[in-house]
Amino acid sequence: MAKAKKYVYHFSKSKTDGNGTMKALLGGKGANLAEMSSIGVPVPAGFTITTEVCTYYYDNGKKYPKTLDAEIEANITKVEKAMGKKFGDLENPLLLSVRSGARESMPGMMDTILNLGINDEVVEALAKKTGNAKFAWDSYRRFLQMYGSVVMEVEAEAGEHHDPYEVILDKAKAKAKVEDDSGLKEKDLREVVAAFKALI
Repeated sequence: MAKAKKYVYHFSKSKTDGNGTMKALLGGKGANLAEMSSIGVPVPAGFTITTEVCTYYYDNGKKYPKTLDAEIEANITKVEKAMGKKFGDLENPLLLSVRSGARESMPGMMDTILNLGINDEVVEALAKKTGNAKFAWDSYRRFLQMYGSVVMEVEAEAGEHHDPYEVILDKAKAKAKVEDDSGLKEKDLREVVAAFKALI
């Protein structure tokens, strides 16, 4: 029986599947992360979904390989073990960064989503774990802004010049009488999160 095609490559300080020569398969970021991990550079554990998944998706009526979900779940488990945290856990939550990549370098063209895994329950756990509620709620705010824009495609309407997320932030800053996002307090950020959720 033929071995199933591998679509997900793990990297961590204890085990790395790829290396820096595999840019065609892992994309530039993925290959570089694998290389840095393999030579001992302190890189948080993670995994790369290969460029072949993109090819498969478009060659097969916008469907993913059947084995992809199981590979991703197995690799999340590996990351949890390497980082000593658990995705969705309410005691020691693991948050993930999702970064786009490509075979060729495309600076500024790729999307990123930070803090994947945060939600109404996890934000409270993160606040308790870090002892910094403002940090936790700002992390949640940033996640919703990126997810809403990149995944849900909630952005300024054609002809509008104002980012809807920035409009909400500007109102919050005006209400709190501060000039920068960093001046917002926990209670302000809770209100921003509620407004972002209503928006998307």
